[in-house]
Amino acid sequence: MAAFVLAACAGDESPDSAATGPPGPLIVPSEPGLVCEWAAVLEVIDGDTIRVSYRGNRESVRLIGVDTPEVNHPDRGEEPFGREAAEFVEDTLDSWICLESDITNRDSFGRLLRYGWLADTRLLNELLVARGLAQVSTFPPDVRHLDDRYLPAQDTARAAGLGIWSAHSPGECDEAYPDVCIPPRPPDLDCADIDFRGFAVNAPDPHNFDSDGNGLGCEN
Repeated sequence: MAAFVLAACAGDESPDSAATGPPGPLIVPSEPGLVCEWAAVLEVIDGDTIRVSYRGNRESVRLIGVDTPEVNHPDRGEEPFGREAAEFVEDTLDSWICLESDITNRDSFGRLLRYGWLADTRLLNELLVARGLAQVSTFPPDVRHLDDRYLPAQDTARAAGLGIWSAHSPGECDEAYPDVCIPPRPPDLDCADIDFRGFAVNAPDPHNFDSDGNGLGCEN
């Protein structure tokens, strides 16, 4: 996979971050009493994955709840707006990012699952969605900022036709799945065919993603 390098480093931290040290404590907005943890940014892998120095270790971090287009998908290659998403992250990040955890610590690939806060208290995950460079893709129980940040940002980006939403022509996204873009039948899709989890489902649910009828698709 292509990597967008922010800082070449022989040790655990980039020269700039090692020289300046992390910023002061950052209290997570809307979460009184919760303080995120600073990590030195080493590398941008793609729009939703970065590599950091964290607690003395080099770690890959997957941004919680967002899915950006791929830069180098094994089957589809570079997807529209994949490079733009990665470059946006590279341009937006400074030497440090403040990591907030949710319920699940790591994904099945061993990556840390985190929300990424900037020193100015903006949430990187939300910024990607707001600019149309990512779709909301949540995996319960890690949904802390879904209703207050992610979904409003996505609604605004979609209405404005920003980024990935500019590439979707009328009828390309089935209205039964209002929070993500899933094509209508045919063909019939299964949860294994899509990247989204725990998304809103309205009747008639043509792909039958909501098997238990609770209004959420592909929860497991």
